[in-house]
Amino acid sequence: MARALWKGAVSFGLVNIPVNLYSATRSEDISFDMLDKRNFAPIGYKKYNKKTGKEVSSDEIVKGYEYEKGEYVLITDEDFKAANPKATQTVEILAFIKAEALEPYYLDTPYYLEPGKRGEKGYVLLRDILKETGRIAIGHVVIRTREHLAALLPVGNLLVLNTLRWQNEIRDASDLEIPKSAGVTARERDMAKQLVEGMKQEWKAEKFKDTYRDDLMARIKERVKAGQIHSVPEEEAPAEQPHTAEVIDLAAMLRRSLQNKSGKADDKEPEKEAKPQRRAAASKSASSKRATRHRRRTA
Repeated sequence: MARALWKGAVSFGLVNIPVNLYSATRSEDISFDMLDKRNFAPIGYKKYNKKTGKEVSSDEIVKGYEYEKGEYVLITDEDFKAANPKATQTVEILAFIKAEALEPYYLDTPYYLEPGKRGEKGYVLLRDILKETGRIAIGHVVIRTREHLAALLPVGNLLVLNTLRWQNEIRDASDLEIPKSAGVTARERDMAKQLVEGMKQEWKAEKFKDTYRDDLMARIKERVKAGQIHSVPEEEAPAEQPHTAEVIDLAAMLRRSLQNKSGKADDKEPEKEAKPQRRAAASKSASSKRATRHRRRTA
């Protein structure tokens, strides 16, 4: 059994019975993920600040009541407990009613009650009295910060606490067109009774299965076996871009490093030094030609 959701007492009159409250149900729903049909990637949902658009972590979220437009009062766990300390620790029985008087649509969620320390005698007494009188107890209880109307019912050796819907949560059915009589004949009634008699049996919950869930799981397994599955593609690493600029920079850095180390010019420096030599040779050639022309005129 899981951890107790609530520890307190059942009280009626001056009787106080220590009890522990446990959830009596569990979900057997098939879990489905929401996927993007384009690539079957899971869809995620984020809690975000509507003003800034930034994501908010769970430890930064608090409860608030909007008493005016845009104006809030913060409510803490201590506030919930302080609102009605007795209700948060006690199943306070208000009345005992006939079991058949409780309409089934009021029943909501069942919980198991276990006797607490030194609560065994009071637990057994209440359970057996409810069985003997054919009545159930109606009272108030707070579970997870919310107050509920609840019924205590004896089931075998257990006391079961079943939360109830409030009257204002039940829709009015008076506007539905429900016939009082539809011309059913005596012969039809007799045949219907025979059919009921032929199908009657003791109630055993384990005999009834969730066939819809089983059939749906069978279809899922068939598709997996047939290879009709979709995998989320792994994200491809972005293609590496050629580091042209880095190579050029690296070459320049190496060249400069070599210059600094050897004190010699790089491969482009000899071309810069050759230019003055060519200009000098060209000037000498031009002067020689002018001298030759001068000698010819004077001769």
